[in-house]
Amino acid sequence: MAELATIARPYAEALFKASTAGSSSGSGADLVGTTAWLDELAVIAADVRLQQFAGNPGVTAAQTFDVISGVAKAALPEAAKNFLRAVIDNGRISVLPEIASQFRTLKNAQSGCSDATVYSAFALEGAALADLAATLEKRFGRQLSLKVELEPALIGGVRVVVGDEVLDTSVKARLEQMKVALIS
Repeated sequence: MAELATIARPYAEALFKASTAGSSSGSGADLVGTTAWLDELAVIAADVRLQQFAGNPGVTAAQTFDVISGVAKAALPEAAKNFLRAVIDNGRISVLPEIASQFRTLKNAQSGCSDATVYSAFALEGAALADLAATLEKRFGRQLSLKVELEPALIGGVRVVVGDEVLDTSVKARLEQMKVALIS
């Protein structure tokens, strides 16, 4: 079976082209809206119960569409409905999270921005988050869209993941380094 990334790529690229073609400058009003509804559909599609429902041979494509659009928090725009129907008709519901991921990568590449996940033992807000963002943008040399996730096991400090790069300044990482040094 083909990898999810291979299956998702043409969907993500076509959706990206359609979203950028919608605005004369290609700036991103359509990209922002598309990202919002695509991320929501990806979360819904990732649910195992939905995938089981959609995979049931007794369930029609229309029923699957109705369930997904009914679960969505906001009314889907016509472009989202058309895209969702195409994904359902081709039996690619399980690929939606990967499509969303690749779409976000394309969007970030166009804007020169990258997604970054900051794992912290404590909540980061306001000025502390702004200072960390500025430091990280300087360190990675590009604009970052930060998402903070709490991970109490870190004890202190942060672990930052930007694509395939990891910056780990946590106390847990330092303790592991000391342990390795003592054992060697």
